[in-house]
Amino acid sequence: MKALLLSAGLLLAFAANAEERLPELPRLALSPDATSVIGVSSGGYMATQLAVAWPQRFQGLAVLAAGPWSCAEGGLGQALGRCMSLRRGSPDLDALNVRLRDYQARGLVGEAGDIAELRAFVWHGEEDRVIDPSLGKALAEQLAGWLADPEEQLKAVESPGVGHGWPLEADAQIPPGRLARCSDGGGTHMLACGMDIAGEALSWLHGTLEPPVDAPTARLLRFDQAPFDARGLGDAGYVLIPETCESGGCRLTVALHGCGMTEELLDDAFARHSGLNEWAEANRRVVLYPQASSSLANPQGCWDWWGFAESTWQLDPLHDTREGTQVKALMAMIERLEQSPEE
Repeated sequence: MKALLLSAGLLLAFAANAEERLPELPRLALSPDATSVIGVSSGGYMATQLAVAWPQRFQGLAVLAAGPWSCAEGGLGQALGRCMSLRRGSPDLDALNVRLRDYQARGLVGEAGDIAELRAFVWHGEEDRVIDPSLGKALAEQLAGWLADPEEQLKAVESPGVGHGWPLEADAQIPPGRLARCSDGGGTHMLACGMDIAGEALSWLHGTLEPPVDAPTARLLRFDQAPFDARGLGDAGYVLIPETCESGGCRLTVALHGCGMTEELLDDAFARHSGLNEWAEANRRVVLYPQASSSLANPQGCWDWWGFAESTWQLDPLHDTREGTQVKALMAMIERLEQSPEE
């Protein structure tokens, strides 16, 4: 009898696991042309790391509330004291350029000519008390030195009266508890500002777009991130798939949340209410929302922009290169979406 009960229990547990098993990230035969990446705070730092590591894979880069590429240089102390506050002074852009050239000589990031072709959008709130607004200016200055025609390719925006986070147009569909006050920032970092930062960024990166649809029908799929295993990656991510993209040929935007904005803390609020989805559906664009996770080394679920996800014995972590474990995982997700269903 005990054996029968044990067997029944195992069968029930197996059945429960089967029901809870998440689907894989689908192969959607997306076009590799005109891919963009947008991120806020730690996601902004990670977005720049992705674009610099693989510039030939991206048309556009949008960064909200973050500072220069590789600002932390692999150190938490510098991340806190020079790339959030300015207790240790401002970032040394000349030193970061030397770091970039060293990486390029070793084949760890993209070539200067490929970086020069990117389009870039930089935004910062003037009341940001988490990442000093001067760091957004430093990022814009850094990018201006890399781009072929900064006046044509770079747009830098500072918004008065806005705190730290992702500004959006609040509507009745967004639960009030998921919103933070525009000027305060903090909280969920989803700021009720009456500002369509998603549309402004996408329009700069990709040109004139069709206006958002009135009655969206795209599905938001929660998928298994386990095949893209990397330290600091969550169990599940999200991908927004318009109906017109089921048969392939659409383009991709990667959206990277900031610290404190993970699924663990906000459920699917960022993926559902970022403002990107409506623009994406109207313009045959898939939106990938990967998810980081919290840990003892990373309690707020930030993306790795200072080196925590690399081996503890590495004195010079390569988190900001093609060898970074999270960079590799994110690029593998992009490659999966670009594959045809038959592969």
